[in-house]
Amino acid sequence: MTTVDASTPRQARGPYPAQRLTPLGASNARWARGFWGGIHQRTRATTVPAMWRSLSDPSVSAGLKNFRVAAGLEEGDHEGPPFMDGDFYKWLEAAIAQLETDPEPWLAETIEEVAQLIASVQRADGYVHTPTIISARALRQAQGPALVALADRFNFETYNLGHLITAGVRHYEVTGSATLLDVARGAASFLEDLATNKPLELARSAICPSHYMAVVELYRATDDEQYLRLAEAFLRVRDDFDGGDDNQDRLPVREQAVVAGHAVRANYLYAGLADLVAETGDTELQGVLENLWTDVVDTKLYLTGGCGALYDGASPDGSPWQEQISRVHQAYGRAYQLPHTTAHSETCANIGMILWSERMLSLTGDAEYADVIERIAFNTLLAGISLAGTDYFYTNALRQVRDLPFELRRPGDTGLHPVPAPPASDERLREPYLSCFCCPPNLARTLARFHERVASVSPEGLFVHQYGGSDLRCEAPDGRVLALREDSDYPWDGRITFTVTEAIGSGMPLHLRVPGWSSGAVLEVNGALVAASAPGTYTAIEREWEVGDVVVLTLPMPVRVLRGHRLAEELTGQVAVQRGPVVYCLESSDLPDGVVLEQVALRRGVELQPREGDIEGHRIVELAGDFAVLPRNGDDGLYSDLDDTALGTAPARLIPYFAWGNRGPSEMSVWLPLVW
Repeated sequence: MTTVDASTPRQARGPYPAQRLTPLGASNARWARGFWGGIHQRTRATTVPAMWRSLSDPSVSAGLKNFRVAAGLEEGDHEGPPFMDGDFYKWLEAAIAQLETDPEPWLAETIEEVAQLIASVQRADGYVHTPTIISARALRQAQGPALVALADRFNFETYNLGHLITAGVRHYEVTGSATLLDVARGAASFLEDLATNKPLELARSAICPSHYMAVVELYRATDDEQYLRLAEAFLRVRDDFDGGDDNQDRLPVREQAVVAGHAVRANYLYAGLADLVAETGDTELQGVLENLWTDVVDTKLYLTGGCGALYDGASPDGSPWQEQISRVHQAYGRAYQLPHTTAHSETCANIGMILWSERMLSLTGDAEYADVIERIAFNTLLAGISLAGTDYFYTNALRQVRDLPFELRRPGDTGLHPVPAPPASDERLREPYLSCFCCPPNLARTLARFHERVASVSPEGLFVHQYGGSDLRCEAPDGRVLALREDSDYPWDGRITFTVTEAIGSGMPLHLRVPGWSSGAVLEVNGALVAASAPGTYTAIEREWEVGDVVVLTLPMPVRVLRGHRLAEELTGQVAVQRGPVVYCLESSDLPDGVVLEQVALRRGVELQPREGDIEGHRIVELAGDFAVLPRNGDDGLYSDLDDTALGTAPARLIPYFAWGNRGPSEMSVWLPLVW
């Protein structure tokens, strides 16, 4: 077996066999300023340390305590949901990413202590799951029932082990330490034994399949082919299992034509399979993934980038064969089924779509995948965390209204495990800690590693995918170097300036993404116009670069009014507003006294003016204008006569969707009625 020096920059290791683009790592891509630079600093200074304080405080979370009890350092029982180990590993991955970009002594010490603690509770066969290990420890001390590994698929053991392996690989790549890499190898060995000797148990338990991505990452870090073969075994075992749509195992993967079932599980599965394609060159499987991805984007993706519209659904929905209908949890739903108030759109599902899309981008080099990552990132991803960086949504609705006659599922309630009763209010409010804590650390690791989505390299040159304040440096195998500094006020302004800060051997071709939402892009190099390509593509600039060269990409940002597909019933007669990549919403906090949310409509042809604004001291660009005010309907019956009162007018502003809900309880809507 050969190993790869962890100090070797990721992009210098060469592309994966079937991958067109190789993402730049932290040594070559940083968010140094601008919008994403601010998010990076917030993640470093606030989100990661605040989350650690929650996870390490037993009065708030048992995240750390469960491992200490499992290690025999404390007395007690396991607390919290069985997937809490995986959530703890996701925070650890975020912390490791921060250690790579912004090392601090406290962080290095904490990560090392946690790594040693996790290693101390791993069984000899590689299994780690604190509920089971704590139960076994209690059994040795006193008679009582013991938990059995894989006894219940909703214990999420493979999900936990997948995130453990991923954290172990990242720890090795960043620190060079084998402590968690050895743990990752052990966990993979346990999974390999299941695939070989207990395939039914593995297939039944393989929900939220983070382990597909994980073992491919382990293969890439170690060059040990047994882990690539293990990823192939996961797929083979899944295809031999007679399951259901809830976990995407009713049909073999290659027979799937539409995306169904639990959105997180679907997106994780397809992301892991895209990793497998990158290593094996399986063009048939790649075609399946391309078709499934298109099914989501064309028929099931919210305007905000949200995935998984339904709290619960049935699949196949509407089948005449009743015995085939089964409950589907947190489901994608039917094509064009996109409710607003009851939208599920779990933060983890949206992150899963980023993971899937970035892998498809690397496989194909098609800008449409980067467009979707951008849509998610600037909208539903950032909506999942407060502007302060400390509070979180589990679900991400597109409409919030008062006085619902039913209870919405609590933000941290998956429906699988009992949680405290919901509060009397039906308001969605972000919370600092959720009883189901899967989404917050997923957000933390996604934001802590978001610099890895900025740009990629290939034999064709440097591809820039995302804008918002980066520093990039790319070195080709033949020694050519191109380094760039981006200065922009993106996404608030469409003028994006790149300055060449290093060019060796004349640099390399530069490919800039022209977003699919844009029209009329203008490109200049040192003041001279260069033809820009069509929206949704990359514009290639080939020249001999010199230090000081300036490239300016200007993306006009008119206010766009969007309508939905005729089959999207919830969107009928309504419109939404987008400027650049940012989707806007109306929040009741910005309405005049006496006007309620359901009265407000957008007039056709109205001019909405972009202007500087803020939410709780956080800068935004808002859209101000006069809105139509409809007569207020009474609440005295399901149906009532149309009021012939003339429409009124009221000034208001639209704010970025990601900024809603930061001023206390409110009503909100992305989609508004359209009047003439």
